Amino acid sequence: MNTIEVNETKGKAKIVSRIFEGLFMQTFLALALGIAASLLVAWVAGENPARVLSIFYTSFFGSAYDFGMCLHYATPLLFTGLSVSLAFQLGLFNVGAEGQLAIGALGATLFALQFPNLVWYLAIPAASVSGFIVGGLWGFVPGWILAKRGGHEVISTIMLNFIASALCGYLVLGPVRNPESSNPETPAISAQYRLDIWPLFDDAPVSWALLIGIFLCLVTFLTLQKSALGFRLRVTGNNIMAARTAGYPVKKLQMAVLTAAGGISGLVALPEIFGNANRYVLGFSSDLGFTGIAVALLVGANPLGVIPAAFLFGCLQKGAMDLEFQSEIVTRDLALVMRALILIAVILVGAMPFYRNKGTR
Repeated sequence: MNTIEVNETKGKAKIVSRIFEGLFMQTFLALALGIAASLLVAWVAGENPARVLSIFYTSFFGSAYDFGMCLHYATPLLFTGLSVSLAFQLGLFNVGAEGQLAIGALGATLFALQFPNLVWYLAIPAASVSGFIVGGLWGFVPGWILAKRGGHEVISTIMLNFIASALCGYLVLGPVRNPESSNPETPAISAQYRLDIWPLFDDAPVSWALLIGIFLCLVTFLTLQKSALGFRLRVTGNNIMAARTAGYPVKKLQMAVLTAAGGISGLVALPEIFGNANRYVLGFSSDLGFTGIAVALLVGANPLGVIPAAFLFGCLQKGAMDLEFQSEIVTRDLALVMRALILIAVILVGAMPFYRNKGTR
């Protein structure tokens, strides 16, 4: 290896190191501000802040099961956070991840129910592709409206969220409802479609979907940084007029990116359906798509940063739930307020790079 290659390698290592350092500091600052604000609220309500911190710590790291539940809550956020981050690369705001994951997960579930006897090594890949395609089609619609009709993607994706909710409700409560259950859910999928649960976390529903989500984040990051397509996306996102002048197919890129973002959201079926519930339960999402927006904002839409940000939000969800049960003063509503304060801090800190970039243009 000659001197030039050594210098290039060192330069790349420094860039990666700075990325990780920046993501860590940004995540730490957001977490510190959010927890400080939530502790202040708990103190005003009459709860000892030290006890709140103790509950949070035990909730995160008290046992293998506690840590596994944090990973479980973080796994779907890897997909929704990546979906929103990918759209941000092109300067698009995908507010439709909630509808895309709902319709995509239902598409994957319907495939599993339609082909219950498919061999195991084809079952999950085929169902995942089905979820990706259905979620991608739901993302293609606002991409087409934006590219062909000039309609803003925020408005169209929000409207499609309501349509997806209504469509899923109709199907799950009607044609594909489980006749043996009073709950709004589909029949259970066959064993071939169920992701194995890791025994490392004392029966916490942590499955291979966690590694799949991390892998997708890494692949997306490398594609954006190392490929010609990634360069075109970043150029278009930073300056759409320059991209058009350079002859980039901006409209095709817009449709393709929103389609891919919708498909990634549809892969939430992996952790939530195949790795946990083993059936489609109406309303399973719990705002995973909207939380994915905060995950993306926290790390400046960096696909690599989605990994620690998703884990952070998974820990916060687990902590808020445990705080409600273990504290006599902190009620469910107050726990939600404390979690909201942390989310606000996360969003404000995460949005800082966007405002700095806007000010330099």
